[in-house]
Amino acid sequence: MTDTIQYELRDTIATLRLARPEQHNSLGAHELAQLTEVLDVLGSDDAVRVLIITGEGEKTFCAGAALDDLNAGRITPQLFQSVMQRVADLPVPTLGRINGNIFGGGTALAMACDFRIGVEGTVVRVPAAALGLCYPPAGISRFVQRLGGSLTRRMLMGAETLKAAELHRLGFYDYLVSAEALDDRTDELAIHLDGLAPLAVKAMKEIIRSEEANCPDPARAEELFRVCDQSDDLQEGFAAMREKRAPGFLGR
Repeated sequence: MTDTIQYELRDTIATLRLARPEQHNSLGAHELAQLTEVLDVLGSDDAVRVLIITGEGEKTFCAGAALDDLNAGRITPQLFQSVMQRVADLPVPTLGRINGNIFGGGTALAMACDFRIGVEGTVVRVPAAALGLCYPPAGISRFVQRLGGSLTRRMLMGAETLKAAELHRLGFYDYLVSAEALDDRTDELAIHLDGLAPLAVKAMKEIIRSEEANCPDPARAEELFRVCDQSDDLQEGFAAMREKRAPGFLGR
């Protein structure tokens, strides 16, 4: 991968890092193409159980689509949102290590993560309405699904600059820590998720996503339930509980 999109896999925990801090980790055509390559790998790599998504530096997590590439027609809002949708659709749990402020379409990447850890004192702002832009419909839909209409109105229609503490209270951030504690808390959560039964986690993620999108599939949900119910992992979980030890899940 190039220097602006870094991907690393250690054991079963992967990290995807936006490494373009001088441009506030914005995503241009080159970065979206590289992200697509990473997502192709992640979608078929059974070795990955958890993905951490973060930005380089301490100022900005992501400022969304690179304006130069947008203005030149090298990328479109639709293309940007389609890549964010692929992040949201990953089968493994994703942990957003939100290392700084979020601007514009960077919120789409943050919202695509299953869990978000924010840093005290940072802010989030989507200035689309102040620029005369309509946020892409797919992105608006995800905002409403995850945050509800009231907060979505404030963030998109009102273009408010919202502080991390309020966003934590309103549910945008699942966890809020000091900058000094960010690495330790991220590692703690990633290790915890890595230790859970991967079949069950993936099954429940898929069912939750379908419910959020208001398109539940009862037959598919029942199929996922049966797979977990008949899995070796379930027997391992029961055995570990009886024997008072940590389980060793194998994802089958």
